[in-house]
Amino acid sequence: MRILYIVPEFGEGGAEIHVLNLIHALLNQGHEITLATRGGKLEAKLSEKVQVLHMPAERKNLFTVFYCAIKLSKLNKNFRWNIIHAHSRVPAWVAWLTSKFTGIKWLMTAHALYSLNPGLIPLKHADGVICVSEAVKNHLRNYLSPDCKVIPNGIILPKLKHKDFPHEYMKFLTVGRLTRLKGLDVVLRALAGLKKYDWTLDILGEGPQHEELEILSHELDLDQRVNFHGDTSKDYVELFMAKSSCLLFPSYQEGMGLVVLEALALGLPVIASDLEALHEIAQGELIPAGDVGKWQEAIKKFMIEGVASPLSFDKVITIDEMAREIVEYYSQILLRDRQ
Repeated sequence: MRILYIVPEFGEGGAEIHVLNLIHALLNQGHEITLATRGGKLEAKLSEKVQVLHMPAERKNLFTVFYCAIKLSKLNKNFRWNIIHAHSRVPAWVAWLTSKFTGIKWLMTAHALYSLNPGLIPLKHADGVICVSEAVKNHLRNYLSPDCKVIPNGIILPKLKHKDFPHEYMKFLTVGRLTRLKGLDVVLRALAGLKKYDWTLDILGEGPQHEELEILSHELDLDQRVNFHGDTSKDYVELFMAKSSCLLFPSYQEGMGLVVLEALALGLPVIASDLEALHEIAQGELIPAGDVGKWQEAIKKFMIEGVASPLSFDKVITIDEMAREIVEYYSQILLRDRQ
């Protein structure tokens, strides 16, 4: 199958890593992949078999959307794609128009709880929509096509295991983009009230709130305990997870939370916000997002009693399993007109 993926940018975001892993799995299954994107650092991790088409697929501009769609329509004469798969909202507009010009079937994966506004109109006209969780599907239900399907994020099974490393003192960890939605300021304020305990916090990731969080850490007198590491490779993240005591996941909003799934696969305890998406893998109460007092109580309880959030690994699937489900969905979409 010849598949065109459209992604706004190709940096270190959860959706981009999802696409990168999916592309590798599909290549191994013998499919041909083209990627249309503005570009980013993850391009270096792509196989040479992937054809990358650089274009402004991230710009929220009607003229730019038409430009991308026209360009892709012309290129299709050479590539002859079987299906177009958009990731995020602007690519959905590009995919919709390209489909109008070429007749190629298209779908979108919804990774997050997007703002409910006219930017989601293309979803009602898609040949299919994949949601990464039931929470995303419920949130977007008024914009979805009837043939929507929930396919959870798949993970690459870790090489390391948390149990194989010594854990002499409390090493907390956060992984993700440094934005307000990730709630890292809540964790810092909670930990500031627990200075009598022996702990450190490693923060992996970059983002627009980096400087603000460093200033807050300094104001809370946490400079000697909190370490900002910036963006790191997947292997480096896995090593940090294996050596850490607990992953802190204080997000206000998530479509699912790939880093939580990866931590569970490795055996790393997690303390997580009470998010609808996580209810699908939770077996008990989670921590109210944004509540510094509750977060402080939960972290203290973990340090004293070893009690983390009751999350289950049972429903987590691998990248290869996810890729097979997606290809099966592609086939269902392509077969509709033939039946």
